[in-house]
Amino acid sequence: MDTTANIAVLIPCHNEQATIAKVVSDFRRELPDARICVFDNDSTDGSADLAREGGAEVFYEPRLGKGHVIELMLETIDADLYVMVDGDDTYDASSVHALLEEVSAGRAAMCVGARVASESEAFRPMHVSGNWLVRKLVNRLGGARLSDILSGYRVFNRRVAKCLPVLSSGFEVETEMTIQMLFLRMHITELPTPYRPRPEGSRSKLRTCRDGSRVLWKIFTLFRQLKPLTFFGLIAIVFFLLGFAAGVPAIHDYLTLPNHEVKHVPLAILSVGLMLISAGNLFLGVLLHSLNWRFIELHNVLARRK
Repeated sequence: MDTTANIAVLIPCHNEQATIAKVVSDFRRELPDARICVFDNDSTDGSADLAREGGAEVFYEPRLGKGHVIELMLETIDADLYVMVDGDDTYDASSVHALLEEVSAGRAAMCVGARVASESEAFRPMHVSGNWLVRKLVNRLGGARLSDILSGYRVFNRRVAKCLPVLSSGFEVETEMTIQMLFLRMHITELPTPYRPRPEGSRSKLRTCRDGSRVLWKIFTLFRQLKPLTFFGLIAIVFFLLGFAAGVPAIHDYLTLPNHEVKHVPLAILSVGLMLISAGNLFLGVLLHSLNWRFIELHNVLARRK
């Protein structure tokens, strides 16, 4: 790892009084020269004071939600390498060196700490199923083979921090970051890291059904935005098939009845309307696909100039 690189450890924190001091201490021990930055997300339990007493820089984000915190992180902190880790003491601080080495050596723009449960209670059963579904959808959407889309332990370089758009407000932000990076063709790698249950007195803010539905909705909206030709192309195919099915009786009338009489006029009109909707969706998909490619070209040009 480049020992001259400026490293910033970014820790989102919302009511983590039971763990934040230890997380700050652990990363201070592993990275004594790094900036330790805790982003207090409207905590009410004194987490910010404990982080400050531990020697961390504390920033305040009043808008509740992890996405808002990460948006502030990327806007505020300037560094060569960034370590993002949750403040709940579930991740292994000693793994940071391997993650940093992967990015510092240029093998990846982002390296994700893929969670390996050190105890059976680390993952709740519903979370295992949800993680599996999200992983399958994101890998299919982005053409990747990632194993942990929702990990909160990530190391990334300056280009990612300055170019990656973050629009999510909540826990779906890791999914958005991963999909956006795949869309922008930034390389992501993973390294296994131990993952342990929250210590006693620490409470998870994740709500399985609510936050899981938000993650799935985020995947759907990003699929529509980043893969418009596929999204609108599928809609076009559906309307084309419906239009064809509606038009079969009218076509049959035209081919078989005297003077090409068409008795199924309403179906003929419906068929034409459905075909027009199909063509419109196909045109929209092609147009947005072209705009996306142009955006990627401009993004790469601007990234090379920085």
